[in-house]
Amino acid sequence: MNFKTREIKERIQHFNGSLVLYQIPLIRTKFTEGIRYLAQAGECFWLVTDTSVIAKSLMDKSRFIAIDFRKLNEEEKDIMGYAAKIDYSDGNGHIFETQKYHLTDFPLDELRLFFVEDTLMLPSEY
Repeated sequence: MNFKTREIKERIQHFNGSLVLYQIPLIRTKFTEGIRYLAQAGECFWLVTDTSVIAKSLMDKSRFIAIDFRKLNEEEKDIMGYAAKIDYSDGNGHIFETQKYHLTDFPLDELRLFFVEDTLMLPSEY
């Protein structure tokens, strides 16, 4: 694990609540200070946009969406044919949708986010 990855993992654990909310104008979803830090430090605004769009489309299935990103190891990549996936669930094991990514430069191997009331947040900000 490189320094950048360790630093991101460490720092996102310290966000707890958010005094400021940011918005994605096109889809009118909000995201917290922790998500903004993650997007900037991890250079992953694509993750904020993708997860917001999909989670918003699933709000009729659940008011609470748990979002789980996971990179596959080399053996899994060879078998499955993609590099990473994001599962969208109710947080209790009921998966509504899975997005597969053939390439990713996201620095973390796994990450959980929550989408509640049109707002994307880190678990510690819930």
